[in-house]
Amino acid sequence: MISSSKLKSVDFYRKIPRDLTEASLSGAGLSIVAALAMVFLFGMELSNYLAVNTSTSIIVDRSSDGEFLRIDFNLSFPALSCEFASVDVSDVLGTNRLNITKTVRKYSIDRNLVPTGSEFHPGPIPIVSKHGDDVEENNDDGSVSLSSRNFESYSHQYPVLVVNFYAPWCYWSNRLKPSWEKTAKIMRERYDPEMDGRIILGKVDCTEEVELCRRHHIQGYPSIRIFRKGSDVKDNQGHHDHESYYGDRDTESLVAAMETYVANIPKEAHVLALEDKSNKTLDPAKRPAPLTSGCRIEGFVRVKKVPGSVVISARSGSHSFDPSQINVSHYVAEFSFGKRLSSKMLNELKRLTPYLGGHHDRLAGQSYIVKHGDVNANVTIEHYLQIVKTELVTLRSSKELKLLEEYEYTAHSSLVHSFYVPVVKFHFEPSPMQVLVTELPKSFSHFITNVCAIIGGVFTVAGILDSIFHNTLRLVKKVELGKNI
Repeated sequence: MISSSKLKSVDFYRKIPRDLTEASLSGAGLSIVAALAMVFLFGMELSNYLAVNTSTSIIVDRSSDGEFLRIDFNLSFPALSCEFASVDVSDVLGTNRLNITKTVRKYSIDRNLVPTGSEFHPGPIPIVSKHGDDVEENNDDGSVSLSSRNFESYSHQYPVLVVNFYAPWCYWSNRLKPSWEKTAKIMRERYDPEMDGRIILGKVDCTEEVELCRRHHIQGYPSIRIFRKGSDVKDNQGHHDHESYYGDRDTESLVAAMETYVANIPKEAHVLALEDKSNKTLDPAKRPAPLTSGCRIEGFVRVKKVPGSVVISARSGSHSFDPSQINVSHYVAEFSFGKRLSSKMLNELKRLTPYLGGHHDRLAGQSYIVKHGDVNANVTIEHYLQIVKTELVTLRSSKELKLLEEYEYTAHSSLVHSFYVPVVKFHFEPSPMQVLVTELPKSFSHFITNVCAIIGGVFTVAGILDSIFHNTLRLVKKVELGKNI
């Protein structure tokens, strides 16, 4: 066995008897300063160890071929009716999807962007296959010409008032005109306005009665509206509930539709002022008409990662639109790319990279609203978005672990005057490059090494300073003592 005397011979820290040491005020002061310096430097090293260290690089986008990009949006249009609002997607590869409804929802709003009811038109609008009679006949006007002067009186006089809002220049309006007048004539013969008075058909020329059509939120021609009186008098303070007709427009289909509207209405028209006995069964050919002229469109679409466009417009295969009456000014509540980041993930992103996360929803809160009648009220509004993907990874056990990814973009907007129907276009262009942010974790052994270096270094430097100071004082005392002798 090794003796204790041999073990003591390898002692690096040999002790000096306390009686042989001498304390001094300068040494005490220097010791306090050294201790404070150690604490301060230890705190700095600990803060540096706990801080996130990242490296940023630009690389080619690592997305796999065929990967889709999600676009979330929430847009409010104070002057575009939900009746015809359509969300379309196209790209440079030839993709062209029109009137997306599966992942898009619409809500009627007023001019102040306040919702006025539940979801508008949860299902797609039926496709009109017959736009008029195949054989046109010369029929005298059977429908009543309505204007702002007599519209209210007719709507209060008859239990059911069916109105064709049309424009003389509209192709579809001209296709409908013969069958509409013939239907009106047939209904007059079956339900005489003087003797029966249960239903009457009217028409409004929207080029002459602009304010009347605007008051009823007419944006596409022809628009057939069904005005009823009954429950609306009781529940809505006299305002008439009305619906839009989307069925076929030949005489046979129109007459059949009109018959369903009066099927359960008694001849005593005045009874309807207190009681509504009309048929409330679901008819796919008619839907509630918009209560207001605005629409909030929200939802998401998936697009390929190639340049393309998301277009919001007034669209219909059986209506015409007057460009001077279409206003697509809007407010952007949200327009973002990629998966939605939770607040926790967004905080994590900002913690790791403080300069990221600020432009993932660049257009949010932006307003592009122009009031009707202004010079720029009826123009196409285009947004040009350039998208850059940012991927955040961490190195754990020499392996790359993906934490999250986000898409940020720059936005530039412009107003385009055109003779066509105004639309809103969001042109997006994904960048072929991406930003790669890598978190570089620090080893605990490196932290301990630095702490030891701090303690040992400060202790050694303080000892050197104390020795210099002490020897200097001794030298000064010797010099002074020699002078005295």
